[in-house]
Amino acid sequence: MSRNFHNMKTIFYVSIVALLFFLYMALREFKNKNENLVHVSLKESIKNVMIKTAEAQNIGENSKMKYILQWTSPKSVPFVYMGVGQSGFIEGNCTFTNCFVTSDRNYFDDYTKFDLIAFNGPEVVRLSEHTLPQRRSLHQKFVFATIESSDNYPVCSNKLDNFFNWTWTYKVTSDARWGYMVVRDSNNKVIGPNAEMHWMKKTEMAPVSEEFKEKLKTKTKAAAWFVSNCHSRSRREKFVKMLEQRLEKYNLSVDVYGMCGTLKCPTNKQDECTKMIERDYYFYLSFENSFAEDYVTEKLLYPLQNNAVPIVYGGANYTRFMPDGIYLDARELGPEKLAEEMNKLILNTDLYADYFRWKNHYSYHTRGESVETDDYCRFCSILNDENLVKKVTTYQNFRQWWDPPNRC
Repeated sequence: MSRNFHNMKTIFYVSIVALLFFLYMALREFKNKNENLVHVSLKESIKNVMIKTAEAQNIGENSKMKYILQWTSPKSVPFVYMGVGQSGFIEGNCTFTNCFVTSDRNYFDDYTKFDLIAFNGPEVVRLSEHTLPQRRSLHQKFVFATIESSDNYPVCSNKLDNFFNWTWTYKVTSDARWGYMVVRDSNNKVIGPNAEMHWMKKTEMAPVSEEFKEKLKTKTKAAAWFVSNCHSRSRREKFVKMLEQRLEKYNLSVDVYGMCGTLKCPTNKQDECTKMIERDYYFYLSFENSFAEDYVTEKLLYPLQNNAVPIVYGGANYTRFMPDGIYLDARELGPEKLAEEMNKLILNTDLYADYFRWKNHYSYHTRGESVETDDYCRFCSILNDENLVKKVTTYQNFRQWWDPPNRC
């Protein structure tokens, strides 16, 4: 579109605004039972026209607007939380808000005019090649975006090799990170998770205070587990059954909440449930539904934010997420040894308290707590990084990067 066309379009909208304004002033003189309805209706009409006028000016004058096309369903996660147009970035108070999101492939007369085309992982791995874009422009970025585990949604062909320029996933080597947590140091600086972490050794960490030790004394139960998927690919439910059998000789048990257990924790009482972990439980089972590199979900935040020792079960290298000596690894220990370690820590209050030394030096947060780490803000800011945009990159062997070993 030319600038003259946009100027004419702007004048047209301004004229309508003026006309509506005079009509509104005239109608104010009439006092009848529909007065409030007329007032609201005209006010909304004026507001809508003014928005369209602003959009016309913006499209015509803001040459730095970045356009994002969602090739796959806008209702899928994480696309559903991106908003429409600029709304997601504006409402999120992002540093950059000059990104426009749409799922309309006909928004432009040619989809190669979009700056970025995003593909939802679970959908794109199942698409046939002829349903993928057949053309692309040199300035365009194709992005693989998902929060789901690669073990559940592997790529079992080479059709996506040399297809994606960027990735937006939980993997720490992604171009834009979609994750579940942020690690900060004592100066509140973001330090992870990352492929390489330089943690303090637990022996070098300051001991916990006597006051904190007193807080731990309210605990009376061994372990809690909140779970709704009872038939996971990782077979975590079978491991828990074996663990429960080993714990019986110590008179300990695992309290299972949700669809897979006998106890309930309503979603509308989430705060009460997490506080229960802090008050009652020594351990929390942070068991993932599948084994994939870096796939560590909010399940790890439950114990870390609520003064329980995490017991992890997944395919990640957990030293990318936590210092050694502050968690128990179920896959590494096995049911028998794990039950023994749990019992030992419960009986030794000082040894158990040492598992919380990290709290003097690190803290754990959700990524959405700060604009600095907000994943959706990053999706716009990455398009404003000229060096990244100009750099030509592709995932030559995407299947190797994404799939767990020997998955397909």
